[in-house]
Amino acid sequence: MCLVAATAAGAVACAPVTGLNSASVALTTDRTGTGALERKGIDVRWLSCAAEVEGGRTAASSPSPSASVHRVAQVDCRGRTADGKVITVTGGVTQVVNGRCVRGDLTAEADGRAVLRADVLGDCDAAPPPAVVIPSSGAGHGGGNGGAARPAVTVTVTVTQYPGK
Repeated sequence: MCLVAATAAGAVACAPVTGLNSASVALTTDRTGTGALERKGIDVRWLSCAAEVEGGRTAASSPSPSASVHRVAQVDCRGRTADGKVITVTGGVTQVVNGRCVRGDLTAEADGRAVLRADVLGDCDAAPPPAVVIPSSGAGHGGGNGGAARPAVTVTVTVTQYPGK
């Protein structure tokens, strides 16, 4: 059993529509959940999500699932409102669409009361976010890319593995 918490700065390349990745599920649920809660009038101070893809393997480490395989990532988000009340977002995610939305069965609570139940968080039809590129000066960067811009991706993933699992 692995739990993955994700925090990102900059653009993040998320899992394609055909697979689930614990980090992309956690990050996308964090972002879209925060937005959904704020649209409901909840002043979110912070929200942090962890996700586990059933079977303990992520889409990146296994072959693409066949059409008959229905993978689910369990997501568990915890946070606080601006006035210190506890926020939770929990449920199962069946799909992540390019970091723009998650599909599944999700419930959000603030201060112990249900404030949101959704099968989609985010906007699955929105245009993908623009790629972030950092121009290279060509000197001291190696790789010989001739000064071409390179995509910038920063993802921090913490994996906790429990003994005997």
